[in-house]
Amino acid sequence: MLIHPQFDPIAIALGPLKVHWYGLTYLAAFALFYLFANARAKQPFFAQRGWDRQMVEDVLFFGVLGVVLGGRLGYVLFYKPGYYFSHPSEILAVWQGGMAFHGGLLGVITAMAIYAKRQGRHFFEVADLVAPCVPIGLAAGRFGNFMNGELWGRAADPSLPWAMVFPQSGTDIARHPSQIYQFGLEGLLLFALLWLYARRARPLGAVSGMFLMGYGCFRFIAEYFREPDSFLGLLTFNMSMGQWLCVPMILVGALFWGMAQKNAFRSEDRKA
Repeated sequence: MLIHPQFDPIAIALGPLKVHWYGLTYLAAFALFYLFANARAKQPFFAQRGWDRQMVEDVLFFGVLGVVLGGRLGYVLFYKPGYYFSHPSEILAVWQGGMAFHGGLLGVITAMAIYAKRQGRHFFEVADLVAPCVPIGLAAGRFGNFMNGELWGRAADPSLPWAMVFPQSGTDIARHPSQIYQFGLEGLLLFALLWLYARRARPLGAVSGMFLMGYGCFRFIAEYFREPDSFLGLLTFNMSMGQWLCVPMILVGALFWGMAQKNAFRSEDRKA
């Protein structure tokens, strides 16, 4: 079995200034989003509606705020509410670690709603532009988790060729490198599928719905290989907190997608 390489978490050290690899993966995620969102803005559906580079930059700014604030508050509320309500001064101490994807998602949705209202645009016009660009950034984040040796997987058969020991876990148990599974599923595969789906003009809300369903399903699967948080363990029906948070995500995504198809059908009727 393999041993986690134990990468030095500090990428660059200049005196008291230390840049961590994990921080660089966040920068990579935002840069990749900017690159693909600009490409998306040039597609006919969005170009005809006046989308340009400045608007993409504004969306990115709102999105960064949503990711950071939502991710942190989501971790506080979903995973350790008792602790943080007893230590409120630590709620915004993001440098101590602790971010939740589902909280970040809610933060981004809120940020996109505010941006759409300020610009006088339909919420789903903004969301549909953003959605296909998100998974590649998630892949960068999961790679950062692997480099840090955190969020390791559940115990695996030691004969599994890629089973890996994570010293940070405090044991010598062979585990699934679940960060890599999530890198591939929620990151690269979801990005490829969603980008291909979004290349054609789709009804408003369809692309956003596909993102919610796709991420929810892939994350739900990956959670079977990821070690549950030690302070939570497995919950009802032996499902992790991550899986329970994915259930409404999948249902809402299916609802959005179904409503998008219904609205498109009615639009075609009016044209006829």
